[in-house]
Amino acid sequence: MAKLIKEPTIIPAAGNKPKIISEFIGRVNSGNSDVSIARMNSPEGWIEPGQKPEFDEYTYVIKGSLTVETEKEKFIVKEGDLICSNKGEWVRYSTPEAGGAEYIAVCLPAFSPEIVKRDE
Repeated sequence: MAKLIKEPTIIPAAGNKPKIISEFIGRVNSGNSDVSIARMNSPEGWIEPGQKPEFDEYTYVIKGSLTVETEKEKFIVKEGDLICSNKGEWVRYSTPEAGGAEYIAVCLPAFSPEIVKRDE
């Protein structure tokens, strides 16, 4: 059955600066543990702790640029680009560039604090 989601739930974000996570589909807003879909707005200079999540993450940049670091590479993901990170892979996201970034994150299974496995 089709379902219209009119409003997201704002989820607290990790990192050194305030970032807005607007969850449309996921454990909090829709009770869905299979997938989460959220729009992110992160300010210039934002960085979060590294993580080794128990989910695959697909990140599409709408505006600005996102820096994504793995143990082997560093990617600058620009407007219109998409990056995939795999379950169990260490990754760290940041927006060091002027203007920050707006992006969509899709996580399979859905994001949760228990399975993100952030660095201490």
